[in-house]
Amino acid sequence: MVGEGLIDKEAAILRITPGDIENILFPRISWHTPQKNVEIDSKIIPVETIGKGLAASPGAATGKVIFDSDETVALASEGESIILVRHETTPEDVHGMYASRGVVTATGGLTSHAAVVARQMGRPCIVDTDSQSIMRVDLKKKIIRSGDVIIREGDFITMDGFSGKIYKGELPTEKLSELPSELSKILNWADTYSKLEVRANADSPADNKRAFEYGAIGVGLCRTEHMFFDEGRLPIMQKMILADNKEERISFLNILFEFQEEDFYEIFKSAEGKPITIRLIDPPLHEFLPKELDLVTEMFEMRLEANDELSEDQQKELQTKEKLLVRVQEINEMNPMLGIRGCRLAILFPEIVEMQAKAIFTAAARCENKGYDVHPEVMVPLVGFDTEFLEIRKVIDRVAEEVFSETGIIVDYLVGTMIEVPRAALTAGEIASGDKGAEFFSFGTNDLHQMTLAFSRDDAGKFIAHYLENKIMDSDPFETIDQAGTGKLMQLAVKEGREAKPGIKIGICGEQGGDPASIEFCHKLGLDYVSCSPFRIPIARLASAQAALKEAAETALKEAEQAALKDEN
Repeated sequence: MVGEGLIDKEAAILRITPGDIENILFPRISWHTPQKNVEIDSKIIPVETIGKGLAASPGAATGKVIFDSDETVALASEGESIILVRHETTPEDVHGMYASRGVVTATGGLTSHAAVVARQMGRPCIVDTDSQSIMRVDLKKKIIRSGDVIIREGDFITMDGFSGKIYKGELPTEKLSELPSELSKILNWADTYSKLEVRANADSPADNKRAFEYGAIGVGLCRTEHMFFDEGRLPIMQKMILADNKEERISFLNILFEFQEEDFYEIFKSAEGKPITIRLIDPPLHEFLPKELDLVTEMFEMRLEANDELSEDQQKELQTKEKLLVRVQEINEMNPMLGIRGCRLAILFPEIVEMQAKAIFTAAARCENKGYDVHPEVMVPLVGFDTEFLEIRKVIDRVAEEVFSETGIIVDYLVGTMIEVPRAALTAGEIASGDKGAEFFSFGTNDLHQMTLAFSRDDAGKFIAHYLENKIMDSDPFETIDQAGTGKLMQLAVKEGREAKPGIKIGICGEQGGDPASIEFCHKLGLDYVSCSPFRIPIARLASAQAALKEAAETALKEAEQAALKDEN
């Protein structure tokens, strides 16, 4: 229509909806009407809905039900299409999620681990089926029960990440083989109107490549914790956590450094000069260790099978598990997400920060030496006090100087923090002030909403649907920014941060960074960028332009009204 002169570029941008782009980016079930029997290619396909959950990540997928991540990887490597079904996912399930076609969890909300990671990967995901439907997941029996229907491991299901519905059996899905050139053209038009830059939440070179293909100008969040969960690294990470003293802990950190340095080297190379914001390790240490109940069960079964007559190797294995169990019990916390994680972990164990900082700057210097342009931005998580930030920054700056002195290469870098604790938003001016104050803020809106609203982001799905139905809330705050509450904290943080440090860079990297309504709010706040999963970047680019065009139209209307009023007077 623009080519024919029927509308202009601005009108074209405003006529497209995020749903239009999702239809192109993600596969859908191939049917023309959602009836019980759907006619496709002259065949009648019976459709039986077995459950429903929260639509956490768009797309549709068909595959065999598998309840274990390791088995998912094994079967996917043989060419099988797998839907990974869990009560909930943890970082230990990331490899299984990568190998699957889609993820279903019995619990969790729109910013649960499963939801966040699936969106990052572009996998369809449905969460909280326990609360939203009669479907129940039984991991022990390896079945899904929905009324009289039983789905066993290996049976096929089809999931619709747009509606949250789950169907028995195989339904055909369809997706465009490649993005239309017209979409790229319109998004390029959109970029000329946008004031907000769009970055990606990406943790690997492959994620970076996809994000940059979709138009990201950099990485706004590289999460380092997922880098420690593969088979070669997790045992070393566990030994580091189990270490009896600092010297022993450092010996294992030195091994992990080799992995981390190579990780960052490849990430910087793939960035092609674009800025990369790397978040220091954030989750509590217990996430890297087996669950207490699992360990107790394994130990009991070992003794039972051996009838208490353990071989020498079995005795050694049992002693290892006993030591692990003691450590798991020692670090167990009543509320680990509010416990020893983020900057608190870094302050208690500064050697962990030293390892990560050394890996970042060594990789950056190595890249510069090979002719690659690098722009690392080190982000300190969960800061609530300026003194916490300054304590960790001292370690980062010291390690940077040591690496630069050793290599003879100096790399420009920034050190900033994620604003995800309400106190950080309230004292943003203090955190940003001074030469050693934060050089950038990135709003971690998942935790910021969780702590501000006192809503567990993993459990809120159980009541938020009821709240929305009864108009207690207008929208899910884990999907769209709560502008009246959490938004005011963000507004205050922007104001104080820029008063303390006028040039400070401010963005958002929570899941709301890919939500059009939230992007419009961020535009009004005057943020510099939004960061979202690679697959939401086209939507974010469109939403950013639409926010700018709407603001321009509103400004023009006000100016016209004022001019008319002036003429009347």
